[in-house]
Amino acid sequence: MGKYCEVCKKGAMSGNNVSHSNRKTKRSWLPNVQRVNVMVNGKATKMCVCTRCLRSQKVERCI
Repeated sequence: MGKYCEVCKKGAMSGNNVSHSNRKTKRSWLPNVQRVNVMVNGKATKMCVCTRCLRSQKVERCI
């Protein structure tokens, strides 16, 4: 289970930290992924979903 959204396939991005003296070091940005129960084909399954997909209701969350 990687750090990616199973709905929109959003994953990690890489780039640089840039200091005041313009030195660069590699870093990564991870999406805010939550493991939630969602309804898929009438069944409750656990999926890793980013918070943007949860807020825009791209998945139906079951309680």
